[in-house]
Amino acid sequence: MTAYWIWLQVCLGTNAKTGEIMSLFESPHEIYKLTADEKRRCGAFTHTQLDRFKSFTLENAEGILKRCRENGWQVVTPDSGDYPALLREIPNYPPVLYAIGDLSCLRERLAIAVVGSRSASESSINTAGQLCLSLAKAGAVVVSGGALGVDSAAHAGAIHGGGRTVAVLGCGLNVPYLMQNAELRGKIAENGALVSEFLPDTPVYPANFPVRNRLISGMCHGTVVVEANERSGSLITARHALDQNRDVFAVPGSVTDPSFAGSNKLIRDGVKPLFSSDDLLVEYSSLLTGGADLLSVAQDDFTDIRFKASEFVHVKHGDNSRSYRPQAARAKPKAERPREKEPAVYKKQKRALPDYISKESAAVYGAFDIEPVSMDELVRGTGMEPNRILQALTELEIYGFIMLIEGKRYTLL
Repeated sequence: MTAYWIWLQVCLGTNAKTGEIMSLFESPHEIYKLTADEKRRCGAFTHTQLDRFKSFTLENAEGILKRCRENGWQVVTPDSGDYPALLREIPNYPPVLYAIGDLSCLRERLAIAVVGSRSASESSINTAGQLCLSLAKAGAVVVSGGALGVDSAAHAGAIHGGGRTVAVLGCGLNVPYLMQNAELRGKIAENGALVSEFLPDTPVYPANFPVRNRLISGMCHGTVVVEANERSGSLITARHALDQNRDVFAVPGSVTDPSFAGSNKLIRDGVKPLFSSDDLLVEYSSLLTGGADLLSVAQDDFTDIRFKASEFVHVKHGDNSRSYRPQAARAKPKAERPREKEPAVYKKQKRALPDYISKESAAVYGAFDIEPVSMDELVRGTGMEPNRILQALTELEIYGFIMLIEGKRYTLL
């Protein structure tokens, strides 16, 4: 059945209304058995999805599953006991999760998402680390995005607290994103899991991250925002959490510091302010093993987290505030703190195609150059029929090697 879920995931695309669709069918196998006309007449699928049903085969899905098994990547589907129960409740849950580590750590345990700025202040780094150390000692799982700054401090705090942590990636597991954070990434896999809804070779692309954020909030009981400016991606995570009817908390900051403008706005709009780890432990005491007795965890001495978190972040001097970044990503001092930036993406270039890509698709990919190309240019470059090229383009787009852009042209990813 796993291959059918992979088949369905690719055909539906990311962020599809999976819950609504699966309410009409007993299983992905039932959808697979429908004829093309039956799929069209049922009204459950978009034109793009109907095209993908024609282009992507079960054999393609079985090839992906085989490759995951060969590499030791866990493939988790909604009918698996390791699939996060809370995530299954959101309307656009992913049909498949790919994981390194043990995703079952989320089973029947309190899960809290902790997110915030990639260029966080010293105070916010310490807050995130101390908060997550406390949560970990109380038995909760800390979930974040594996990014620099607050995310890294959250994961590190949970690990130093002897607990479990999960990083939800905005790219495939086989993509070396944030390898300057390789040590932390490895420790997350050893003490929880790295997880992604994207196929293993899906590259880093900015549009992936807002979509990914719904999973961070979706698999958690509550989301904590630590330092976010008005354009921070953390606010997207908070909005997802509110839409999913989950709790949202924000750590208040100075009203004169634009780095906290987003966090403070959340509080102004009714989100619960978070002043200490006590606030979370009291809120969720019924979900923690030991209940109220664990509230004493919040009174522990957290001074060591400042030094242990520095294994993954460092002080950046320049003004009265100090920003933290991973050691391998040090930058020259600046007069003022940097603005939040989108994650770096790969430079467009051809990549090696995996074995499961068809020969025709490989031939079409070979006709690509750095600059975008049109269908006519591909016809001239390959000598293939337009309908065969279109099928190849669909496959390459599904697997994240190309994308359609304005002007009906295709470009490398």
